[in-house]
Amino acid sequence: MTLTELRYIIALAQERHFGRAADKCSVSQPTLSVAVKKLEEELGVILFERAPQEVRVTGIGTQVVAQAERVLAECARVAEVATAGRDPLVGPLRLGCIYTIGPYLLPRLVPLLRESAPAIPLIIEENFTYRLLEKLKNGELDVAILALPVEEPGLVAQPVYDEMFRVLLPVGHPLVKCKSIVPAQLLDAALLMLGPGNCFRDQVLDLCTPANLQAGASPHILEGSSLETIRHMVASGVGITVMPASAVDGISVKDPLLRVRPFAEPQPTRRVGLVWRNSFPRYQAIDVMRRALLAARLPGTRPIR
Repeated sequence: MTLTELRYIIALAQERHFGRAADKCSVSQPTLSVAVKKLEEELGVILFERAPQEVRVTGIGTQVVAQAERVLAECARVAEVATAGRDPLVGPLRLGCIYTIGPYLLPRLVPLLRESAPAIPLIIEENFTYRLLEKLKNGELDVAILALPVEEPGLVAQPVYDEMFRVLLPVGHPLVKCKSIVPAQLLDAALLMLGPGNCFRDQVLDLCTPANLQAGASPHILEGSSLETIRHMVASGVGITVMPASAVDGISVKDPLLRVRPFAEPQPTRRVGLVWRNSFPRYQAIDVMRRALLAARLPGTRPIR
């Protein structure tokens, strides 16, 4: 049994497809398939059910994959401990960030970190929350910037700031006349949202529930692939949307196509924070990251001290 074989079965369990798992591991499909079969024979159990279009993890396979993730995380910690022993503020930091935060935060965050910790280059990955949590747990990432709450065994979550939501409207929309907007006013509008898998979509749906809107009603929902795509769709007049303040507070009040309006009090917000493994030894690097996040001072945010 090798660490490489453990990486293969973790990738296969995540992708549920030999071809995609092989691509993820940067090997050929036959190489991965042979290695998985060899490990199954060595262990004497079937880890995966093979079907023409999909691979399913067996019951015992789920347990073995979970243990493999723990093994790889502990192996990664060997290098982390050695790095921390030399200097916790020297060496790359593998940073994850969700799609609805990265494009607006990173242009401010990276220069601040470069100034305060020049010996910590960032290896950055943007992804969905559930993917970043997987990578944190198996040691592929060191720390992630996520919308909270996050309650996962073995992970620590530290809140950093709250970010307000805004309503983004096309010029000429009736709601532009309002100084602030209440959720009930979203009832009859075409509401543009991100697709499934984005936590910001879930937060907007929580805002637009019958408890907040008229009982039994639901908004007319259209989907976009990213916040920037949705912004352009709003500008074209397709509908309106709810956005994090950092994505829209920079839009000029004289923009020819768009208008931004706040929600009425109490304003809906999302809480953003840092998440890392409780065994991660470079806690000084986490402290530097937190200070840089606060120093970034994104528009529409309130720091949590």
